[in-house]
Amino acid sequence: MNQMASWGEWLRIAVEGLATAAFALSGAMEAARKRLDAVGVCVVAFLAAFGGGTLRDLLLDQRPFFWVRHVELLWAVLALCVLAMLFLRDRHFVLTEKAIQWPDALGLGLFAAVGVDQALQHQLPALVAVLMGVITGVFGGVLRDMVCNEIPSAFRDHRPYAVCAFAGGWVYVGLLYLGQPGSLALLACVAVTAGLRGLALWRNWQIPGWRA
Repeated sequence: MNQMASWGEWLRIAVEGLATAAFALSGAMEAARKRLDAVGVCVVAFLAAFGGGTLRDLLLDQRPFFWVRHVELLWAVLALCVLAMLFLRDRHFVLTEKAIQWPDALGLGLFAAVGVDQALQHQLPALVAVLMGVITGVFGGVLRDMVCNEIPSAFRDHRPYAVCAFAGGWVYVGLLYLGQPGSLALLACVAVTAGLRGLALWRNWQIPGWRA
């Protein structure tokens, strides 16, 4: 039983670490696309990486914040920013909004799963837990876009975004209700959320918008 508990805790830390890296990369790429300087790249990457999780910890009244408990995440994001700037500068890549959407989709799935998991550990109702997953997955990208002087893609992109996190969160809750292990539910939430967002980008699925 202790071995299962340690495996579950290790998996949660790994998922949160990957989510942080994915959103940090999307933030660094967006800042580079906007031609910000080195400080700007780091600030945008940090906001994208830690914004959603920090809001989640505030709402769940968790202290210290997750990036204070795991300070290695701060070093990892800083190193990623430096490497990304050096790589993009040397390779002279032309970054497009489309290129940034793929690490963003992965980060959405990972952070949504962590948000649902944390809320359920606090024994919150299922709907609140799912919404906590949506908030955790979406808010970092919202901060990234706002700082880069863009309307957040979560609000203007008619391809499903928050809806994907909402669906993935219910998959997590449903699997737990059926008696499946928490680790399976966590991974399934990641797969469904990121998979749906990836399909929406690939197939150009559209949520009905405003009529002209």
